[in-house]
Amino acid sequence: MIETVNKEDKTAIIGDKSLIIVDDDNPFRERLSRAMEKKGFIVSQAEGVKSAINVVKIKKPAFAVVDLRLADGNGLEVVKEIQRLKLNSRIIMLTGYGNIPTAVAAIKEGAIDYLAKPADADDVEKALLANPDEKPKPPENPMSADRVKWEHIHRVFELCNRNVSETARRLKMHRRTLQRILSKRSPR
Repeated sequence: MIETVNKEDKTAIIGDKSLIIVDDDNPFRERLSRAMEKKGFIVSQAEGVKSAINVVKIKKPAFAVVDLRLADGNGLEVVKEIQRLKLNSRIIMLTGYGNIPTAVAAIKEGAIDYLAKPADADDVEKALLANPDEKPKPPENPMSADRVKWEHIHRVFELCNRNVSETARRLKMHRRTLQRILSKRSPR
């Protein structure tokens, strides 16, 4: 008897398909949850640190996608709790503010990968199911240099509590130049 496997369902060979998606961006979390369910995962959702920790204690998911910045705290707290309860879980950190120190912190806490938002379901699936012994392939559609610059400026702006003068001083740029950059849409 030949068993046919759904081409879309790469999780067929995995025993525990439980996945928690933790993100305070409700539309993004809903879209990603639906897409991951179509890919064969059994998805739970949470929008904050407290609700995520409650779900993790009950379900002990094998996979997790956790946003770094949540309304009620830092996603690294969720990563720590998942690792405490289920050591071999595979966790991906998501953030709109990608930088090296937070990526290092995420990996130290037990995350296996770090993706910049907006990440699509295919990127998330590849990262979750990647062979830990193989080097990851470069992204199909990496952020442009302009987008990386724009993300960095906005991250510093947020860290300076949206203070234009302080942000301009830290970035060593003229305040008016910074205001022009902040008023524009993000590049692709």
